[in-house]
Amino acid sequence: MGTIASVLQWKCVICLQVNPTEKSCCFNCGAKRSCTIEKEEDRPMCSPVNFEENNRSSKNHSQLKHSVSYSSSSSAKWTCPHCLFLNVASAQDCMTCMTSKPKGISASQEQNQTLQQPNNNSSTWSCKRCTFSNLIDLHCCEVCEAPRSPNIPLTLPRKPIIVKYGTSGLDSDNKELFVPDSHSKEAAVNGRKNGTVVVNHQYDASWTCKKCTLINPIGENVCSACSCSQLYSEKKVESQGSAHSPTKKDTWSCPQCTLLNSHSISKCRACKTAMTPQSQTKVGTPTIGSSPIPSSPARNIPSSKRTPDSAMGGWQCSACTFHNKKSKSYSCEICQSSRSLTALSPPAPAAISRHESEPSASLRHTEEEQARLKWKRIVGFCRTSGDKFVDDSFLPTGRSLHNSTQEGVQWLRPSQIVSSAASHVKWAVFRTPLPSDISQGILGDCWLLSALAVLAERDELVQNVMVTREVCNEGAYQIRLCKDGMWRTVLVDDLLPCDQRGHLLYSQAKRKQLWVPLIEKAMAKIHGGYGALVSGRSIEGLASLTGAPCESISLQPSTNGSNREEAEVLDEDLIWARLLSSRTAGFLMGASCGGGTMKIDEEEYRQKGLRPRHAYSVLDVLDFSSKGGPRLLRMRNPWGHFSWRGDWADDSKLWNPELRAICMPHGDVEGVFWISFQDTLVFFDCIDVCKVRSGWSEVRLPGLLPPCAFSDHVLAVLVTVVEPTELDLSLFQEGSRHTDKSQRSPVDLCVALYRTGSVAAPQIGQLVVHSRRQLRGFVATNAFLEPGLYLIVCLAFNHWDLNPVEGAVTHYPPCVLALHSSKRLLVEHITPSPFVLADGLISLTMAKGQRYEGREGMTAYYLTQGWAGLVVTVENRHADKWLQVRCDCQESFNVVSTRGALLTVDAIPPLHRQVLLVLTQLEGGGGFSIAHRLIHRLSPQGGLNDWGPPGESHQPLLTSAVTGLHTPRPI
Repeated sequence: MGTIASVLQWKCVICLQVNPTEKSCCFNCGAKRSCTIEKEEDRPMCSPVNFEENNRSSKNHSQLKHSVSYSSSSSAKWTCPHCLFLNVASAQDCMTCMTSKPKGISASQEQNQTLQQPNNNSSTWSCKRCTFSNLIDLHCCEVCEAPRSPNIPLTLPRKPIIVKYGTSGLDSDNKELFVPDSHSKEAAVNGRKNGTVVVNHQYDASWTCKKCTLINPIGENVCSACSCSQLYSEKKVESQGSAHSPTKKDTWSCPQCTLLNSHSISKCRACKTAMTPQSQTKVGTPTIGSSPIPSSPARNIPSSKRTPDSAMGGWQCSACTFHNKKSKSYSCEICQSSRSLTALSPPAPAAISRHESEPSASLRHTEEEQARLKWKRIVGFCRTSGDKFVDDSFLPTGRSLHNSTQEGVQWLRPSQIVSSAASHVKWAVFRTPLPSDISQGILGDCWLLSALAVLAERDELVQNVMVTREVCNEGAYQIRLCKDGMWRTVLVDDLLPCDQRGHLLYSQAKRKQLWVPLIEKAMAKIHGGYGALVSGRSIEGLASLTGAPCESISLQPSTNGSNREEAEVLDEDLIWARLLSSRTAGFLMGASCGGGTMKIDEEEYRQKGLRPRHAYSVLDVLDFSSKGGPRLLRMRNPWGHFSWRGDWADDSKLWNPELRAICMPHGDVEGVFWISFQDTLVFFDCIDVCKVRSGWSEVRLPGLLPPCAFSDHVLAVLVTVVEPTELDLSLFQEGSRHTDKSQRSPVDLCVALYRTGSVAAPQIGQLVVHSRRQLRGFVATNAFLEPGLYLIVCLAFNHWDLNPVEGAVTHYPPCVLALHSSKRLLVEHITPSPFVLADGLISLTMAKGQRYEGREGMTAYYLTQGWAGLVVTVENRHADKWLQVRCDCQESFNVVSTRGALLTVDAIPPLHRQVLLVLTQLEGGGGFSIAHRLIHRLSPQGGLNDWGPPGESHQPLLTSAVTGLHTPRPI
C-alpha cells in the first residue's frame, strides 16, 4: 500500500548513489549492497531515504561520475567498452546497454579498472549533446536520440555551476543552489517570496523513468518519485516544443509498454517487444489499436482503453505498471514486486473519518442537554393544548404487546394503576433504587431485570439511564440507552399495559416508582415491541443500560464443535481471581443459569431451587478460603422468590454464627441467596461482567461488514496512542432481537488489534490481542498499550455471498466499533490495503493457531479454539518450488466456507503463505462439527498438475470476491 515514492532505498557509500531496495548492487559503481557500510550516519543500511538526501546523492553522483577510481580492495568489476558503465564481475551483460561482457578480462584487470572519458576510436562516436559513447553504425544517439551531426549545440552542459548565496540575504541557510552553465544567476533567480529564493530551471529536455514512468528533468540523475537511476532508464525524450524534437521517422512506439524507441533498434529497450509496422508514430501520439491517445505513462491510460491482460498475455504489475509477459511468474521483471499485488493498491489511505475519544461523562452531559431541549418543546406543546403526551411511534395497541391476541389489556397512566403501596404515597420516578424494587411480571425479560437489579445497587447508574428524573404531569419521559453500540435517547409516554384489575402486566412499580416499567417500555420501543424482549443474557442488558465494555467469563469448558475430547481445560483458580478482581473494581455482574450448550436436567434444577435458562444478578463475591472456609457468591432471582436450596442456602447447617453475621447481617431476604463457587461451576454457564468506570474516555465508529473480501468496506481503524493506556474494544452488530422472527440470524464477529508502523500506509504488524469469534450480538477484548500506532480490523465471514443473484441488492450488515480507554486516543477510520484480511488472518493463525510441521519447508497453522469454526493457513518456505495443497473438510456439517466449497486445492508459490479457507458456524443455535484432512506435495513449477484443470493454480478459482483473503502473500 502507498505510492511508488514510499518504497525503501539504500545509499551506496562509495559513490553516494541512491538505489532501489530490490537491487543488490549499486547502479553507478557496482558496489555490492552488503559491502556498503555507512560510517558517517548511524542509520540502517536499508532505511528510507528522504527526498533531500536523494537530491544530495544525485549531485554527488554527477560530480563523481567520471572521476572516482576504485582501489583493488573493492569488489571485482568490469567496464563496458560500449557505454563505459562499471558492472559487477558476475554480470555477463552490461546493466545499462546490455552489451555482452568482453572475453579475456582477468580478475585483476576487472578489479583495477577505472572510469574514463570515452575515447574517439573507430568503433564509437561521442554524442555532442550528452557525451554518450555510441556504436559507429548508429546515426543517432541511443540516450538522447540526437542526430550524429557534429554541429549540434549542447542543450545542457554536463558540469553544473554551484551558485552560493551566503550573506547577501537571498539564502539565509547558506545553501548551495545548482543551476546550469548556460543560465546566469539573474536568469536562475526569478524572485523572492517570504524570504525564500525561487529558482526556475528552464529545461529543454527530459527523461522518463523506466520503473515508475515519471518524466524527470535531464539535470536530475535519479527519479524524484522512486529514486531509480537515470542509467537504469536509459531513455531520454525531448519535451514538447523543443527545437530538436524527433520526427515521425526518428522513433516508434512500443505496442506493449508505449515506450518511444529509436528506429536504430528493432526491439523495445524496456520490454524487448519487437517493432511492428503499426508501432511507428509521432512523438507524443502513441496509439493503441487505431485510436490515437495522448502520450502518457501506462498508468494514466483509462482502464477502458487499456488492452486487457487476457488479450495481451501475462499480467500487469500494479506497483510500476509494467506488463510482464510470463504469465506464471510471481514477481515483476522490473521492480520485483510480488504478483499478489496485482490488484490495484490504493495510495496512502485517506481517512474516512477522524475522531478523538472524549470523556464518557462529558458526552452524556452534552447529549442530555440536547435531549432536554426536545423534551421541553413537547411538554410546552402539551401544556398549551391541555393534552397528555401519547407516543405515536409506539402506540398503546395490541401490536406493541408480547402477545397481540391477548385480551383484557388496558393501557393506564400511573394515577390509574392499582398499587400495593399506601394510598398516601405519591408516584415518583425513583426514590432510593434498591434491588428489591425489581419484580418480573409475565414477560420473559429476566436478562433485562437482572441487569437492573445490579444497577440498583448504585444510585448514580440509575440516574444516568433516566434523563427525566422527576414525574412529568404531561406523561413524557426520556431514557438513555445504548442499542447495538450507539447511544440513543428514547422518548416514551407513561401509558403502561395493565390487566383488567389495573395491575401492571410486566415489570412491577414497587413503592410507586416508575423507573423500572419506564426503562422496560423504552427497551421494548427500540426493539419493536414487548415481545422482542423475551429471552436473553445478562450481558446484553448490562451493555444496553450502561454502554460500558462487557465481557463474559465462561464457567464451562469450550469445545470445537461437537468434539468434546478437544475441550480446553478450565482454570478454576483463574476464574475465581477474575471474579474477585471484578468485584473489587466495582464492576457489575450477572450470571446465566443453565444456558449455552449445557446439558440440563430440569428436575434437578428445580429441586435445587434454580430455574434453568434464567438470568440472575451477582451481588457479591466473598473468599473465606484463607481461613479454611468456602468461596461464596451472592445472587438474586429477578422474580423476587425461588432461592437456592443446596449447600450454603439460607437454612443450611454449614453456616456458623461468624459467617452468618458477615454474610446475612439483616437476616434472610426473599429471592437472594448464597451459593458456593463449586456449585456455580456446575449449574451456571457463565458470569457476565460490565466494566463501569469513572474518568474513562470513549469513541464509537459505525461501519459495515462486507459479504466478501472487498477491503473498501472493511471496518479498519488506525489508533494513535500517545501515553500508556488500557483499552477495551467492543464490536457490535445490528441486533437480531425483533418481533419478526424471519429476520436474519446473527453473523460471526471478531475484532483484532495489530501493531503498525506507518500513518501513511499502515500494514498488518504483530498481533497484540483479539477477541473470540462468536455468533453473538457483540464481542469484546482488552489490552494494555504502550505509545505507538495500532491497527484494528473487524472480521465476519458466515454471511459472505460468493454467488450473488444478478440484480439482487447486496446486504452489508451494519456494525459499531466502540473504544473505551483510560487515556484519550486519536482514531482514524481508514480504507485499508486490499489484502488486510489475508495479512490479518495469517498473523492471527501464526500467533494463536496450532502449528503443524509437514515436510521440510512447509508449515500448516490451524486456528480452532475460540474461533467458532476453523482457519487453515499454509506456509511455503521453499525458494524454488511450489507447494500443492489439498484441504478436505467435506465431512464437516453446519459450517460455511469462504471458498464456497469444503474441498480446496491450491498451488502456493515459493516463499509465500496462503489462507486456504475459513470455516464458520452457520447457525448459532445448533451444534457444528469440523473435520479436516490436509495433503501436500512439492512441484518444480506452478499449476495443480493432475489435481486440477490445466493452467490453474487454485480450485475453486480465486474470484474478485475472495482474492483479498485467499491470495498467496509473500513471506
